[in-house]
Amino acid sequence: MMSEEKINPMTEKPDEIIPIVSNNKMQEVTEDAEKKKLSTEGNGDKSNRLVSVNSNGNAIANVTNDANNINCYCGKDRNLTIAELLCAGCSKWFHESCVSYQLGKLVPFMMNYVFMCKNCSSSGIESFKKIQAQFPQMCVTAIANLSQLAQRDPEQRMLFHKDRDIIPFIECNWESMTTMPRRVTQSWHGTIHKTLLKDIGTLFTIDENNTDGQLFGLTTPDLVLIKPNYEAMIKGGQIKITEMGVQHIAPVTPGIRGRNAKRKLPGEGSGAGPGKKGRGSDLSTPKLPAHGYPLEHPFNKDGYRYILAEPDPHAPFRQEFDESSDWAGKPIPGWLYRALSPSIVLLALHDRAPQMKISEDRLAATGDKGYCMVRSTHSVSRGTWYWEATIEEMPEGSATRLGWGQEYANLQAPLGYDKFGYSWRSRKGTRFHESRGKHYSSGYGEGDTLGFLIVLPDTYDASHIPNPYKDRPLVKFKSHLYYEEKDQVPEALKALKPLHGSKIVFYKNGECQGDAFIDMYRGAYYPTLSIHKNATVSVNFGPNFKCAPSNVNFRGMCDKAEETMIEQSMADMLYLNENDGKLRLDTFTL
Repeated sequence: MMSEEKINPMTEKPDEIIPIVSNNKMQEVTEDAEKKKLSTEGNGDKSNRLVSVNSNGNAIANVTNDANNINCYCGKDRNLTIAELLCAGCSKWFHESCVSYQLGKLVPFMMNYVFMCKNCSSSGIESFKKIQAQFPQMCVTAIANLSQLAQRDPEQRMLFHKDRDIIPFIECNWESMTTMPRRVTQSWHGTIHKTLLKDIGTLFTIDENNTDGQLFGLTTPDLVLIKPNYEAMIKGGQIKITEMGVQHIAPVTPGIRGRNAKRKLPGEGSGAGPGKKGRGSDLSTPKLPAHGYPLEHPFNKDGYRYILAEPDPHAPFRQEFDESSDWAGKPIPGWLYRALSPSIVLLALHDRAPQMKISEDRLAATGDKGYCMVRSTHSVSRGTWYWEATIEEMPEGSATRLGWGQEYANLQAPLGYDKFGYSWRSRKGTRFHESRGKHYSSGYGEGDTLGFLIVLPDTYDASHIPNPYKDRPLVKFKSHLYYEEKDQVPEALKALKPLHGSKIVFYKNGECQGDAFIDMYRGAYYPTLSIHKNATVSVNFGPNFKCAPSNVNFRGMCDKAEETMIEQSMADMLYLNENDGKLRLDTFTL
């Protein structure tokens, strides 16, 4: 239930409500410019505030005491007729229309949010979080908006009736003003009245001599003073200052359960039988390990692939979805999330045969019994790329086939078993593709460092844009959400065409072994390891290679991480732009 205790949204005192008293006097400067000068004398503020009145009769405030005090990215004055956000970092105001973050529904003079502009954010991305508004805050916001709207009228009222003005405004803008679900009954009307009377003299004024009944206003007519009390939030533990900037701290409430994707994977969760829906919260996703991937995760197998997802702050209606309680147990729209792009190239934990063991740093793999495979986290589609592998251990009877493979190369088979992989075998140095082995070089063994160079024509193709997956269903596994994609192997086989000008070259301890494959099939290629029995292979994706080719211009696979982030962001933006106006929560169906 919404708390009704006193708060002070307009002062920097967190523990008590202190009225802001200002002896402001409006003086007309020039009739042509339609400007009024507001001088503040009672609070020791020596700054000059200019309040401009535009052609529509709306007030636009501008603080002119400091030449460096420039608000918003656009550099324009404050506009009290639209929603504006105060940055918790630089204390500058930003117009709602200038903020790129999908804010959802807002009204002017809100105080229940935490906002960080992109100039103050360490990531360069804006952050915004609306928090639950208390009734005193809602009343202040309502009266401030009513006062602002009244400036267009000849009367320019500053006092308003509870039943005819204040409650109807809150009723009309409830979802914009608070994260609390709309009340079913009207008992909150009485709470509003109690709130207004309780804070007379601190937040509100009252006129009891009016023939229409009690009228309420604000103790301060200076609307530019209404803002979030970040200092009180910090002292109250709602937000904290870190090296990463200002962070909102969500309250931990036992027993509160959040939304869940409709479908769960087999074996996920405890105490829930098959087909039962979990009730964990996908919004409070556990922190990822240092290597950036959940330790417990689904594997790419049985005809399905799983892509780890994270909330997309730029998706339409993102804020409304976060604040809604109507989605419990329902499928979550995939476009509200985005594929998580790893920040470093490593061996994939999910894109491997489950029996293959991956080292803690995800830069080494050990096989088990028969051939099994693991791919890297990133692939390449054009350009010249290089990576290295070192045979750390190769016990008697074990073997490896290493090289480049596409996403549909069979994880439970040696690389080169099908049309999607090209490999170099340790025994006799044979090269393999489509299960056909051909003599290539001498073999390699324990202690050898091998180089893998792929040359792909550096020409742009629309197929190089990564899949945004936003039209795919989301499934939940161990508190994380994943896009689920069905394998399209038959279709992929039919689409395979030779890529003229492409080739793969292998190196052994720095010595080029010659072209292994030329004119491979078109597609995206991953560094791939396939290991027989318990051999151990470590990988080096750069930038410091042990035996780098000296006569070839190439890029280390390590460079692909940042490039993939850019490509994935572009794919997300293209999807959202192409589907602009079609992505709606009220019409979503799986």
